Amino acid sequence: MSRRYPCEIVTFVVSPAHAYFGRPKDGPADEVETHSPRTVEVVADKGIRGDRFFGVRAHTEAAVSFLALEAWTAAAGDADPVLARRNILVRGLELDPLRGREFSLDTGSGPVRFRGGRPAHPCAWMDTVAGEGVRKALIGRGGLRAQPLTSGTLSVGPATLLADVELDPARAAYPVRRPQPL
Repeated sequence: MSRRYPCEIVTFVVSPAHAYFGRPKDGPADEVETHSPRTVEVVADKGIRGDRFFGVRAHTEAAVSFLALEAWTAAAGDADPVLARRNILVRGLELDPLRGREFSLDTGSGPVRFRGGRPAHPCAWMDTVAGEGVRKALIGRGGLRAQPLTSGTLSVGPATLLADVELDPARAAYPVRRPQPL
């Protein structure tokens, strides 16, 4: 039985290259293009067209990353959530119960199906780019990696998520119940 959950896509983050590599004390890479388009094209088993993880075999099961705005705000305050570099920033959606589950997200152009994967753990860069202590505060609530199972278009704005698991939007900022992959 599928359950419907209204939510909102706040923004997308699409970048053709990694910005955070090497030592955080050296700072992020210079001039890494990062886009926040109004729409993205999701391609089954490949990811978001134009993103650094698109079509990378090692990331097929984790090609798209989600982050709840509530979790980011609880961890990083008013720091720009684009700094987390998660592909899809959502509001009003608990992500942890989606691990190991299929779900679909629809913003009006038809549903795009995903399979929830492992947690998206924060890296040491979070303290450098978003503020001291943000990495530790994000542990257990850094988001969800997912595999796109179908292709389609998603847009910023109101969305509906369909899943066969109970979600509680009031828990969107809570740390995960099981920090290890399923």
